[in-house]
Amino acid sequence: MKILRDYFLGEFIFPFFLALGVLTFVMLLGNLLKITDLIINKGVDIFSVMKLFLLMVPYLLTYTLPIAAIAATLISLGRLSGDNEIVAIKACGIHILRLLSPLLTLGMILSLVLVIFNDRVIPYAHYATRKTLMEVGVKNPAAALEPGVFINAFEKYVLFIYNIEGNKLSNIRIYEPQDEGPTRTIVAKRGEFILIPEKKTVKLKLMDGTADEPDPDNPSNFYKLNFKTYFMSLNLSKQESGEINKKPKDMTLQELRREAGRLKKDRIDPAPILTEIHKKISLALSCFVFILVGASVAVITRRREKSINFGIAFLIVGLYYLMFIGAEALSLQGRLPPAVVMWLPNIIMGISGALLVRKVCA
Repeated sequence: MKILRDYFLGEFIFPFFLALGVLTFVMLLGNLLKITDLIINKGVDIFSVMKLFLLMVPYLLTYTLPIAAIAATLISLGRLSGDNEIVAIKACGIHILRLLSPLLTLGMILSLVLVIFNDRVIPYAHYATRKTLMEVGVKNPAAALEPGVFINAFEKYVLFIYNIEGNKLSNIRIYEPQDEGPTRTIVAKRGEFILIPEKKTVKLKLMDGTADEPDPDNPSNFYKLNFKTYFMSLNLSKQESGEINKKPKDMTLQELRREAGRLKKDRIDPAPILTEIHKKISLALSCFVFILVGASVAVITRRREKSINFGIAFLIVGLYYLMFIGAEALSLQGRLPPAVVMWLPNIIMGISGALLVRKVCA
């Protein structure tokens, strides 16, 4: 039996690492254009860009590891089943469950490793990514900004910039909400950032526009001022200090539980925090569920073609993540308890896999 166990695991290991490497590389390529833009067009130093690139890897592994596990299971067992090796082993009186148990054990080990990974490594990577982006914003403000979205990075102001090319801006709108009275608005056709690091500020030079200026007799009212050149300072002291609040994705399970307790104490619905807790654990245990489903499907379909097995793997994974997205939406909306709904995809897939294994063993 030891020989068969080693043989089964040996057939699994190579496809697993191959699929893991290919999937991670393909997903990283999706961010390559954005990274290239940071270096070429926005002048960000290559060290910061490489740091951001490496910090993406742990987050991707949360998804590529379970997908690689089911793909390797289908490829390895599909070949063995297609070559009638599993039929021959069953004919020798060896129960199919004993053959599958090494893979199921490995799936549970991978899931437990991923629980620790999601608890410790992923939050650190998320937080480090945000800090790195903040540091990039201090050194090169335009690099940390996205055109066509509202930007809340600067104290007191909300920026909306239609186009950003290097340090040059065009079609700019700046909003300054007031505690009382209407929001102050500044509009400019062109602009550029001038960094003053020693004063922890960024000077924004605006050209060809209009600005709302307070009426001296009635500060709650504004009058329009046309300008050719207009300078304004944007405070960077908060960014420069490196003090950023942790978001749920930046927290460990222990920190999330503390935050949920604090929200309950303040009579605030902790559903988003509880959703994140169960999401971290249930996503990790998808490794075991995928191997359970994949092993039985491989024995039933008996297909040795790698392309077909990859197709089956992505079909199962797609169905799982569709259910997971739906479950997360229901949890965040408070329609079902997070402790129940976030586990439904694993429960449904797990029961399906167990029934298929029972069919295979019959």
